[in-house]
Amino acid sequence: MEMNNSKEIINELDRLFEDARCELNYKKDYELLLSVMLSAQTTDKSVNLVTKDLYEKYDTLEKLNELSIDEISNYIRRIGFFRTKSKNFKEIVSRLLEIGYVPNDREFLESLPGVGRKTASVVLGHLYNTPNFAVDTHVYRVSKRLGITTMKDDVLKTEKKLKKYFNPESWNRVNSQLVLFGRYVCTSKKPNCTDCNLKGICKYYKKNIRN
Repeated sequence: MEMNNSKEIINELDRLFEDARCELNYKKDYELLLSVMLSAQTTDKSVNLVTKDLYEKYDTLEKLNELSIDEISNYIRRIGFFRTKSKNFKEIVSRLLEIGYVPNDREFLESLPGVGRKTASVVLGHLYNTPNFAVDTHVYRVSKRLGITTMKDDVLKTEKKLKKYFNPESWNRVNSQLVLFGRYVCTSKKPNCTDCNLKGICKYYKKNIRN
């Protein structure tokens, strides 16, 4: 790992995304969990479009639980892997209905279908402010470009390095900011390097753009 430039990175992220938040629309704890599960390999915007009417019409776990898998599919068929996600949606609602809320319990969350470490981290971070780093495709890409991690690091190693690189009290905020930075500035294709104030420490810029 290169020199720790965490202060410079945080200052720039705070400048760009002072009020960073999850871009999934939700009003209740279970809606966040379900939406994060649905967002795998699709965009938050797409998830918001398919869940708007669903959450408004079926506004309790009890009402959602009455839906069949086919009925759920009719709402979310515009997003990727909707058939599998419909089954997961149905099972998650059923499991949550037994306790009535989304618990602050990683083991329980990761036992749910379609809920892995990243989804659990997002939910725990936003609902309970539990310090976490949820490594999605944007965080994974940006951390490598900025030299926080290496090309060889997998998702779990990336998470561990990010937690070591930044102070725990900043994890949730920086996590949300890195997602937005990767989504709108340091994009996968044609990143906006020209206007980026972090290009001085960016491996990607030095290797692919500057020269």
